[in-house]
Amino acid sequence: MEGHFCRPKMKKVMRSIRIFLGLAILSLVLQVNAQKGKNMNKDLAVATFGNGCFWCTEAIFQQLKGVESVYPGYTGGSVKNPSYREVCTGTTGHAEAIQIKYDPSVINYRELLDIFFYTHDPTTLNRQGNDVGTQYRSAIFYHDEEQKAAADEIISQLTSEKVYDDPIVTEVTPMDVFYMAEDYHKNYYLNNKNQGYCRAVINPKLDKFMKKYGSKTK
Repeated sequence: MEGHFCRPKMKKVMRSIRIFLGLAILSLVLQVNAQKGKNMNKDLAVATFGNGCFWCTEAIFQQLKGVESVYPGYTGGSVKNPSYREVCTGTTGHAEAIQIKYDPSVINYRELLDIFFYTHDPTTLNRQGNDVGTQYRSAIFYHDEEQKAAADEIISQLTSEKVYDDPIVTEVTPMDVFYMAEDYHKNYYLNNKNQGYCRAVINPKLDKFMKKYGSKTK
């Protein structure tokens, strides 16, 4: 008889446990979804730069805290949907560029500009090191007037402070269409660290960048 009286009590206990576990799981799911929604609703800004080979520039900017994504691509020219081979001919008018999506509450546009100028030579026309051609030109493609003002201001400041021996030739031009580069260019350095160009060109740029901006990296 005693066992019969225990069964209903056990059923109630098990039911309570199931309810508790169900509520706990529901709470966890809601928290996860809320975090996802928070991330999706994050107000990201966009910056677009041309400062030499986009394998190099992608490798640098994707290191930064607050940078959500860096996409290599082509912009500034007249040819629609250009290929890498076409851009390399220097006849499309496009520059190799990167488009950065970033959280301005973590890193602001002026900081990105500082790094842009620090990690390439803005005084060499249509050239970065041994990479020669209009596709390697120094360029800031601004998305709004605030970005244009920031770009003009830093160029004026660097010029007045005589940071460089030669004049800055960086073009400041409105952003038009950004064409994504072919898939094999994405994460090129991360996927090809032992490749000759990465060791000879990108590694020294990263070393220089890390010495000054290491505290801002992920």
